[in-house]
Amino acid sequence: MRICSLLPSATEVIASLGLGDELVGISHECDYPPSIRHLPIMVEPMIPSHGLASAAIDTHVRQLVASGQRLYRLKDQLLRQAQPELILSQDLCHVCAITPDQLQDAVGSMPQQPTILTLNPSSVLDVINDVVRIGDAAGRSAEGHRLAAHLHDRLDAVHRRLQTISHRPRVICIEWLSPLYVAGHWIPEMVQRAGGLDVLAQPGNPSRVVTWDEILAADPDILLVMPCGFSVEKTHTELLQLMQHPDQWQLSPALAEHTYLVDASSYFSRPGPRLIDGIEILAAILHPSDHDHIHESIARRLGPRPIHQRP
Repeated sequence: MRICSLLPSATEVIASLGLGDELVGISHECDYPPSIRHLPIMVEPMIPSHGLASAAIDTHVRQLVASGQRLYRLKDQLLRQAQPELILSQDLCHVCAITPDQLQDAVGSMPQQPTILTLNPSSVLDVINDVVRIGDAAGRSAEGHRLAAHLHDRLDAVHRRLQTISHRPRVICIEWLSPLYVAGHWIPEMVQRAGGLDVLAQPGNPSRVVTWDEILAADPDILLVMPCGFSVEKTHTELLQLMQHPDQWQLSPALAEHTYLVDASSYFSRPGPRLIDGIEILAAILHPSDHDHIHESIARRLGPRPIHQRP
């Protein structure tokens, strides 16, 4: 089957199901596993996000939306040449990917109409169920069910590990640095499954803008910084710049000591199989043990101690 995946999480699922060789096109953000990076890119962003800070990206997005312009361009001719039989897309975030109407316009003129599977998860279980849906659509139903069962087993293992915890840390998850957004959708559930309590967001609700007054009033034990699509290094660089301006980032020394930067792009922003890795990472941060050793490229404490060392 000829498959085109227009979102990174679906590309990861396709590869996990052993269908990487059947991919004929990907989006500009599809970068995992590395073996798919040579494939034709079907989507072009209208914002040059590389090298731009959070505030600049936000300004560009607002300007394009206000003027009625698209945030992404679908390469219609390249898509037609690829002749996909199955296209994987999403209807969760129009800031993150092309819109369903853009895709419908592109495939409308194709001689052979492909199947379009639109994903719209808002919870961890939705993400696992989408693994099954993708497997079914791609003709790999058994593999999809096996992968889903494996992900459920890992969730159960985290649950068993945390059964005896006596305290759930108060957690706030920052999804964007400027303006400040707290993470929604599946992130509060991930915190809950990892043994924490998200004090500014509810599972399934969308991300939202917050103020520093709200953050400080919520009195978090732990601040998790996970800007959508950012690596730990990019987050660290921008955060250090913002901390030079107390009017923008009111991070006290005490809260900085309990602030963690995580690889959002790999383990939190994308609703794919690696969200389970993200829950395991959060469990190691919120309830560290001597057996937990997380590489700094995955998660980093803003303070001086390594993650596995208790405060």
